[in-house]
Parts: sequence; structure tokens; C-alpha cells
Amino acid sequence: MDTTKLLEILSYTLPSLITGGVAYYLFLEYFKDQQKTRRWLLMKENQKDALPLRLQAFERMVLFLERINPTKLLIRIAPLSDDKFDYENLVISHIEQEFEHNLTQQIYMTDECWTIIVTAKNATIQMIRKAAMSDRVDSADKLREVILSDLMEKATPSSAALSYLKNEVNGFL
Repeated sequence: MDTTKLLEILSYTLPSLITGGVAYYLFLEYFKDQQKTRRWLLMKENQKDALPLRLQAFERMVLFLERINPTKLLIRIAPLSDDKFDYENLVISHIEQEFEHNLTQQIYMTDECWTIIVTAKNATIQMIRKAAMSDRVDSADKLREVILSDLMEKATPSSAALSYLKNEVNGFL
């Protein structure tokens, strides 16, 4: 009789345990799914808030690249004296100030994008320094002339960076 009773209890208990295990598993999966849904909604909300900030950062960096474009930069900044080195330092300081003004925008960009922007800035500065060291440059006006004539033969560093920025923006829109 004990074995019969034991089998009877086991026949009632076993289906209950299986049903309880299945219910536990289903509730666990349901709660995980709910948590993923909440996380996804939160990320969607954050992206909705972050997208305008990212676009604004890209806009500012496009403006920066346009402002350091040597063709526009040299027209905007007139020499204060006839000394080519004074003018070189003046133009480079304008580039550095502009860069420092936009330094915080890097938090909204990928590392690769920021590196390309910094490279464009450094290449522009290098182009100005190289032209200033040239033997054919003896005054600030001649420096402007040489830089602008060199740019007629090749693209500016800013144009390559601008192209990359446009592709990056198209990638996340």
C-alpha cells in the first residue's frame, strides 16, 4: 500500500512540477523579452535626442573644414605686415583657434572621422609652412599667391575630409 500511495502522490506531483517548470521558463523568457523591449525603447528615445546633436556636430565640423580651406582662409585673413613668417603664423593661429573652438564636437563622431578632420587640419598647416619655406616666397602677398597657385593643381585637404564627413552622415541617416 505504501508503494501505491507513493506512486499516486508521484503521479500528481510530477505533472505539477513539469507544469511549474514550464511556467517558470515561460515567465523568465517573457520578462527577458520585456526587458529587451524596454531597453530598445530607451535606446530609440536616446537616439532621437542624440541625432540632432550629432548632426549639429557634423555641421560645425563642415563649417570648420570650409573655414580652414586655404582658398577661403587666405582671402578672409589679410596680412598685417609684409613679413611672410608673420603672415604664416597669423594664418596658422587662426586655424588652431578655429580647431580649439570645435574641439568638443569629437564626442559625437567616430574616431576615424575625427582623425580625418585632424589630419586635414594638420595637412593644411603643413601646406602653409612648406609654402613659406619656399625660395620663391619673399613676402606675405607672395605667400598667398604661391599657396593659391599650388591649390589650382591639387585638391585641398579639407575637400577630402568633407567628402568623408558627407559619407559618414549618410551612413547614419
